[in-house]
Amino acid sequence: MKKKILLYVSLILSVASFGQRIQFGIGAGVSSYSIQGAAAGNLSQVLNFSNGIVTTKAVTGFYTGGYANIPLINNISIEPGLYYSTKGYALSGKYAFKDIDILSVNAKVALQLSYVEIPLFLKAQFSGLQVFAGPQIAYLTKGNIKTSAGLAGFNLLNSNMDATSQFNRWDVAMVGGVGYQFTNRIRLTAAYERGLTKVDAGQNIKSYNQGFKIGAGISF
Repeated sequence: MKKKILLYVSLILSVASFGQRIQFGIGAGVSSYSIQGAAAGNLSQVLNFSNGIVTTKAVTGFYTGGYANIPLINNISIEPGLYYSTKGYALSGKYAFKDIDILSVNAKVALQLSYVEIPLFLKAQFSGLQVFAGPQIAYLTKGNIKTSAGLAGFNLLNSNMDATSQFNRWDVAMVGGVGYQFTNRIRLTAAYERGLTKVDAGQNIKSYNQGFKIGAGISF
């Protein structure tokens, strides 16, 4: 994996050496992520068995970082970047005793994964409209599982567990999206990411990061 990263960075630097009028910028935004694959399939069986008591949902997070837009030919450019991003997955459950809500037990489990991401996009621009796609390598800095449960308005459980070691440190994904850059160099973007690397540490389970990002940036 280290060799792949060095090759990846070398490719960025070699292409950048031919670029002219490089624009640097910063960007940030919100994201919505979940984990898709075998784990989600197994969970569906639990959902069917529980008759809707347990539900799943994506986790809302954020991303922030910077990029360099390197023109190639005509309206084509490449855009390497460096970002900090949060991803994850969430489960919530509710069980009512004899259909009395005041005696309902509510439980939530949220997984938050924090990554440092290095995307490399090939971008086409038509006036202000931008279309981009490319690979992304990410390194997991921390994995945290937060569990909470309550009964009749009282907290029964509220814990945080470091689960970094249970997840694959490296994540490779493909990203694609669209954007619009205004004449003042402010831009809006929306992107979809599909992970290609299994997220568990042993890489035995076919489960992958998947999500959307919406944000804004400015070039200098």
